[in-house]
Amino acid sequence: MKEKLSIVKIGGNVIENTRELEKFLTLFSELEGMKILVHGGGKLATQLASKLGIESKMVGGRRITDAETLDIITMVYAGLTNKNIVAQLQSRGCNAIGLSGADGNSIRAHKRPVKDIDFGFVGDIDGVNTKIISKLLTSGLIPVFCAMSHDGQGQLLNTNADTIASELAIGLGDTFATTLYYCFEKPGVLLNVFDDTSVVKEIDTKKYKQLLTEGVIADGMLPKLENCFHALNNKVETVCLGNMYMLESNNPFFTTLTL
Repeated sequence: MKEKLSIVKIGGNVIENTRELEKFLTLFSELEGMKILVHGGGKLATQLASKLGIESKMVGGRRITDAETLDIITMVYAGLTNKNIVAQLQSRGCNAIGLSGADGNSIRAHKRPVKDIDFGFVGDIDGVNTKIISKLLTSGLIPVFCAMSHDGQGQLLNTNADTIASELAIGLGDTFATTLYYCFEKPGVLLNVFDDTSVVKEIDTKKYKQLLTEGVIADGMLPKLENCFHALNNKVETVCLGNMYMLESNNPFFTTLTL
């Protein structure tokens, strides 16, 4: 029987709010068993870039990562944000270790090919080094991954945190019974975006197609749910979607996705 592994991706709205981050890290530290945390930090990167007089360019909500921006992202994601989270987890009795995809050659990627838009130093994941990550987990460490990968040729790459969480869950699915948690500001998939009590508690493939047809899943939820079902179709046992309180064992208000 496989050991359980929880992989939690936390959204930027929590990271950038000191009180909310403290609440989340307490809940995460109380989560039983092996676990991995994945984070970004886009708003903080934008703020630092502005202070340094560097313009942040976005297309369709996605960051254009030129050389200057990559330096900012590295400082914020792999430095300030990652080490702050690790230090706070240590204070809660969690022996966390902060990582980028370059550390331990843990997440390899390639620079996204230029099509209609040149996204710059943005990485699309090629593979996850499950051997080294498994060793960290079984030795009692809690990996905390920032949203960066590398190409194996010395180049760091800005990489979507949702995708990193999904690929980690898929890669480790052969070894562990993985549950993937996407924590964001809403309590789950909502029938009515203006009513936080209208959570759809369970979504399987049939229900997913129905909600797509009805337009319930739209806009920013579309890529998030695509990521979720990609994971489910590739050895991930369960995906949960909601706010940080879904990590509480007695909280029923979140969305569970299964095949």
